[in-house]
Amino acid sequence: MEKKVNMLTYNFENIGSDTLYEYLYKCIKNDIIQGKIKSGEKLPSKRALAKNLAISVITVENAYGQLAAEGYIYSVPKSGFYVADLRDDRMKSESGLSENRIYSNKLNLTGGKNAYIADFTSNQTEQSAFPFSIWTKTMRAVMNDYQTELMLNPPCGGVMELRQSIADYLKAFRNMTVRPEQIIIGAGTEYLSSLLIQLLGKELKYSVENPGYHKIAKIYRSMGACYEYIEIEEDGPKVEELEEKEINVIHCSPSHHYPTGRVMPISKRYELLGWVTKTKDRYIIEDEYDSELRLNGKPIPSLQSIDVSGKVIYMNTFSKTLCSTVRISYMVLPDELAERFYRELSFYSCTVSNFEQYTLAQFMNSGAFEKHINRLRNYYQQKRDRILEAFLQGALKTKIKILEEDAGVHFLMKVDTNLSEEEFLDKMKSKGIKLAALSSYYHSSEKKKKYENIYVMNYSFVDCEKMEYVAKMITHVE
Repeated sequence: MEKKVNMLTYNFENIGSDTLYEYLYKCIKNDIIQGKIKSGEKLPSKRALAKNLAISVITVENAYGQLAAEGYIYSVPKSGFYVADLRDDRMKSESGLSENRIYSNKLNLTGGKNAYIADFTSNQTEQSAFPFSIWTKTMRAVMNDYQTELMLNPPCGGVMELRQSIADYLKAFRNMTVRPEQIIIGAGTEYLSSLLIQLLGKELKYSVENPGYHKIAKIYRSMGACYEYIEIEEDGPKVEELEEKEINVIHCSPSHHYPTGRVMPISKRYELLGWVTKTKDRYIIEDEYDSELRLNGKPIPSLQSIDVSGKVIYMNTFSKTLCSTVRISYMVLPDELAERFYRELSFYSCTVSNFEQYTLAQFMNSGAFEKHINRLRNYYQQKRDRILEAFLQGALKTKIKILEEDAGVHFLMKVDTNLSEEEFLDKMKSKGIKLAALSSYYHSSEKKKKYENIYVMNYSFVDCEKMEYVAKMITHVE
């Protein structure tokens, strides 16, 4: 008589950044290490476990496959999967660390090498895209020429030389007339956003784009600010919804919305500028995270450059144009808000080191930044073209549709498949390809169904040499 199989039950509500199969694999592995699942014990069948946990069979299959590959379980043909007889020293050494491993599994750790053959979720910068030689030369010049300045504490808004360089750049390339005193330097837009909440007030109601960048809502929530999700239509947010939900501050990216890649038409821009002037406590945060990287045509004019009411707060970062590890961002405050900032928040120290600020200022003043941007556009355009060339040929061309590929370093890919999104993502991950679904950027479940099997393809950190393999895997996935 066959021994009764004990069913496994796990909670999937808080799985962090793991996929379902990774989380399931870790749960079963920890139970084996802790002795909750005994050596020689038979595991539930893939179909039975999938039904019990309300997940797909492919998720269980991938989890079992990883456990088998690492030697924790083994399969018996026509019988099923069993827990391996692990050596005592391995069990003791791992069980002593098991409690710590459980905690570390719940942490979203970053850094280190990427284990994927192609990771379309990463926004990191490839080594070949960074101007190492001219940057090193500029650093040496700063060390030699700015020894006194490097020892002085900078103003709260940042080194004035860099703020002047940014003001000159915005005038020349974005047609924005701003004074350096209006520019506030900070280590990343997340930090600047937290300053803005303190400056504008937590009592105001902020909007979060739906779909949109996940971190915005997390920042508002962590700061205790009130916020509402606003649906993003083909041309941008609906002013009627802003009025209905009594929004005071809208955060948007008119030049290149993330993740849809859409560009806000000029009619909608003027409509938003009309909305923001109706009451005194309304503002627009214009986040131009990658406006310099428009690949076709000229950069789209900013909202700030056509604002005559002093209601647009402009934000930008050098993380896209230099590299993801250069944490230098800035915001341009309208005159009234700039005065309030210096009056109420000038006790904050600038979070970017003098050395980095003077280096970037010299890099911009020498004309090297402009040359780098031009080179970077060509670099990403060629990279995008190589990826699309690999994707849009052969059998794959009939299975996918490419959308919004003309701006920034990501595009959308719609896949024609009978698989669910979860199954497709797991299949790709098992082949070493990491994707992010457009639906994951939505707050409402109805929208997720509407945009199923559309994927956000960040290509800044993928290797073009691997694209034929990626195309082959997508073509043959079943």
